[in-house]
Amino acid sequence: MSSVKSDRMYEKATICMSKRFKQKYYDLFSRIYDQFVALHSHDREGKLRQVFTDTVKLRRGAVVLDLCTGTGALLPGLISETGEKGLVFGLDFSNGMLRRAGLKLNASPNLLLVQADAAALPFQSNVFDAVTCSHAFYELDKDASHRCLNEVVRILHARGRFLMMEHDVPKNRLVRVLFYMRIFLMGRKRALQVLKDEEGFFRLYFDSVEKVLLSAGRSKVVIAGKQQD
Repeated sequence: MSSVKSDRMYEKATICMSKRFKQKYYDLFSRIYDQFVALHSHDREGKLRQVFTDTVKLRRGAVVLDLCTGTGALLPGLISETGEKGLVFGLDFSNGMLRRAGLKLNASPNLLLVQADAAALPFQSNVFDAVTCSHAFYELDKDASHRCLNEVVRILHARGRFLMMEHDVPKNRLVRVLFYMRIFLMGRKRALQVLKDEEGFFRLYFDSVEKVLLSAGRSKVVIAGKQQD
């Protein structure tokens, strides 16, 4: 066996093991995920998600994908905003996260939960009005984040929007330590670099980028569009 072929096999095996580890991590993390987000964002009552949906203003009947949906905290607001004629997909690669999301939402008729990789979306091109992502995008590594955004651009309609809510860097010392620790433990040093110039990063993929600081909690919304109106 050539050394090149051996190296490729080793690389594939390492990637596979890393992916399985991450899935196990998030399956376990799903048990305390909601409490962690509430602590970090100072949003113990879950009002931040409603502020998010109010900010992005989705139209009735829209087809929306919630990327890295986790335990589905954003899904009730998306379902309410898009109405009975809308369709909402919640996607995550963790079965544990999706199980908890399913328990919360009791099989809503206009909701579909999908287990898949955010960097390889199982959807046709130009089918979504919006793609949302709440408190999860910066946990993707460098390659995955680029592939994910390429996929988001592919599946969005011509005037579709990518709507990302993320934590601001916390001011509280203890919570800030937990924030950085979580990023480093998951190998996400790249996220810290992107945080220095978020708008510049997303302009690599989208024509219009706007960042809105939310009055509730410690979060912000990045609104990125494929084409300007």
